[in-house]
Amino acid sequence: MNQLTTKIYTSSEGLPEGLLEGNFFHSRQLFLLCKQTPRMKPYMVTVETSEGVVCAQMLAIVRYRSSWFPPYLYIHCRVLGEGVYRDDTHAHTCSREELFDIMLAKLTGKLGRMMLYTEVSNLSQKMFGYKYFRQQGFFPVRWMSIHNSLHSRTPEERIDKRMQKRIDAGLARGVTSQEVSTADDFAAFMKLLRHHNWLKPKRYVPHDNFFSSIMQQGQGRLAVTRYHNHIVGCSAVVYSGGNAYLWYAAFRRKTFAFVHPDVITIWQAIKDAHERGYDHIFFLDVGLPFRKNRFREFILSFGGKPVSTYRWFRSSIGWVNKLLSWFYRD
Repeated sequence: MNQLTTKIYTSSEGLPEGLLEGNFFHSRQLFLLCKQTPRMKPYMVTVETSEGVVCAQMLAIVRYRSSWFPPYLYIHCRVLGEGVYRDDTHAHTCSREELFDIMLAKLTGKLGRMMLYTEVSNLSQKMFGYKYFRQQGFFPVRWMSIHNSLHSRTPEERIDKRMQKRIDAGLARGVTSQEVSTADDFAAFMKLLRHHNWLKPKRYVPHDNFFSSIMQQGQGRLAVTRYHNHIVGCSAVVYSGGNAYLWYAAFRRKTFAFVHPDVITIWQAIKDAHERGYDHIFFLDVGLPFRKNRFREFILSFGGKPVSTYRWFRSSIGWVNKLLSWFYRD
């Protein structure tokens, strides 16, 4: 039986050749993209056999956050999904959850006390790795995940009728949505995205390099929503494993409420994913898990399916982690 070894790579030169493909969020491409982005550091965790075969891999992204107003400075780590795993089982005898436990323990030990917190989200199944998260000191927060199916019915067949009227009204007034294609469009995209998230401490917006690389490498689509000469909305969608993922979106809802820029922006992202032949579009962040959430209800009005899930957190500050673990106990 092959002996398994767990490794962590932080240098692009040392990455193994046999990394698994198909999942953008745990890929070599995203590792390299984060590596060249200021204030981001990627950690590629792998489980390999003695022959160098990669059985599993998980990409963690460390983010360095600071601001003068509101004033804050901290480091946190984000993992999107449970990683990817080799389908053939002859190379190892561990289950996916056991391999995940090995990688999570390695990552937690590597990060040590340098992180304010580590967050693992967007798991494929609600109960995936539950026992192992608990053993590693993580606590679960109930969350809501939303995705739209695009393969069996058209977006028009799924959308709320009232929302369809808003779309028709906005389009009739001349609102359009197009892919970012010029330097001016990109500058307007970044300006609106940063302004929209300025007072949202949890919402991390990477450096401009991150988005320009996604656009140049064809890993996703950046779009702006325009009303005459005004940019009133923007979105960033990435593609992975036959699905589209709406990662970031921003709108000028108050100033241009009469043309519904938020509605047109989300709708065009859904329509574009459908036209490109993707099976689903997932919304990576539909707001904090409050019982009543206006943005979550807004996204659901496009015909999406809500799924109850967990996001797992672990603070490196012992007493804080114990307090939050008690507060979010099942």
